[in-house]
Amino acid sequence: MSKLSSRMNKRVAALTPSSILTFNQKISKIPDIVKLTLGEPDFDTPEHVKQAAIEAINDNESHYTNSRGTLGLRKAATHYLDKKYGVEYDPETQILITAGATGAIYSALTAMLNPGDTVIIPTPIFPLYIPIAMLGGATPIFVDTSDNGFILSPEKLQQAIEENKDTVKAVILNYPTNPTGVTYHKGDLQKLADVISKYDIFVLSDEIYSELTYDGTHVSMGSILPEQTLVMNGVSKSHAMTGWRIGMICGPADVINEIGKVSEFTITSATTNAQAAAEEAFKNGMDDAAPMRSAYIKRRDLLIDGLSRAGFSCPNPNGAFYIFAKIPDSLNQNSVEFCNQLADEAKVAVIPGASFGPGGEGYVRISYAASEADLKKAIERIQKFAEQKV
Repeated sequence: MSKLSSRMNKRVAALTPSSILTFNQKISKIPDIVKLTLGEPDFDTPEHVKQAAIEAINDNESHYTNSRGTLGLRKAATHYLDKKYGVEYDPETQILITAGATGAIYSALTAMLNPGDTVIIPTPIFPLYIPIAMLGGATPIFVDTSDNGFILSPEKLQQAIEENKDTVKAVILNYPTNPTGVTYHKGDLQKLADVISKYDIFVLSDEIYSELTYDGTHVSMGSILPEQTLVMNGVSKSHAMTGWRIGMICGPADVINEIGKVSEFTITSATTNAQAAAEEAFKNGMDDAAPMRSAYIKRRDLLIDGLSRAGFSCPNPNGAFYIFAKIPDSLNQNSVEFCNQLADEAKVAVIPGASFGPGGEGYVRISYAASEADLKKAIERIQKFAEQKV
């Protein structure tokens, strides 16, 4: 160990590596493993989007952009959000282009948090928000939603705020939700907004899976409580562009201005040719997600049918590309041990529910951003595994 390691940031030292990535790396060494672990579209980026990036490179667009992103991309993104979800933002002052939605989350929480603050996080949830909040010196307040269909109820939210009203700074929303696939409808959001509007707190609304909403149309929290909501989105899931690393955050101009400082000091600006690609995606790829969405629905139904025949139960996902399946009572309820057994003995890799916070134990997250062939193979192996354990 280096003699200087003890002089590092103590908040960083207190963090542990991502349990999802650690588990995925571990099981990747197993021969013939079927991996249903990571949340990444298995589709290619649309050709017209790739061509826009190529043209930008050929035109020598290889210099820094405005730290908030190119004006062309900001205009295209705000137009996209308005047309899709009816949320209106000024491209000059109310949007910031970030290095993926992750960059939006980091910059927003870093800009708003002070040591001693608290952040309300409904669980099960993608765990990324937790270490970022902790790096800001804040304490996560977990609200288990597993007894309410994995939806944060206004009553639980009210209780969490009241119990921490001297310290609470923000509430995290992510929907359609990773890992459960459930989403919030307008009535759900309005009830939450009625509670939040009574307090001077932020809503960080991570809507990166908005275009993968299966039942009805996605409703943005930004359309319901605009003065307190920071909407995060991007092209990663809607246009199969995870590696391009283009996200965005929108909200009140004075708040975006402060978040922009953090982003500028962290990355200077997002990659220039990737911004050109994202601009094309928002301008001329308004419905690029439609064929992917249709494929995901077919895969979801295939997987739910196969899992139910193996004794698993789960909420019907109405968005994203995950199933949060309850491990049958006859099998090991420790999700980490179960997933290790499934990987070793059945050669199928899924993520332990415990990775997603309170309410996740006894479940597994299964990604169906995989081919039908792989899903069918996984179902056969899971069914055989479950039969042998009875």
